[in-house]
Amino acid sequence: MEMTCVKALVTGKVQGVWYRRAAQEQALKQGLTGHAFNLPDGRVEVLACGQKEAVRVFSEWLWKGPENARVTHVGLEVIETHAPDDFRTG
Repeated sequence: MEMTCVKALVTGKVQGVWYRRAAQEQALKQGLTGHAFNLPDGRVEVLACGQKEAVRVFSEWLWKGPENARVTHVGLEVIETHAPDDFRTG
């Protein structure tokens, strides 16, 4: 199994619409670890680590988000990092 980590910067109406919590739920369904944090500029930073196919599926979900979100852009970057043990929001 090939493992990978991606960092995503999600732009749009993504704060105050349960985006981080929904991202956590989706990540856990895919067996991923990482985090979802609000940034001061209104974006959400997401780190997702796990099996390459699961990360791909999750990355596609980032464009949808929860019902009230309006995602306008998702910037993805594959990164080299130590995979966290869980998925946190903050």
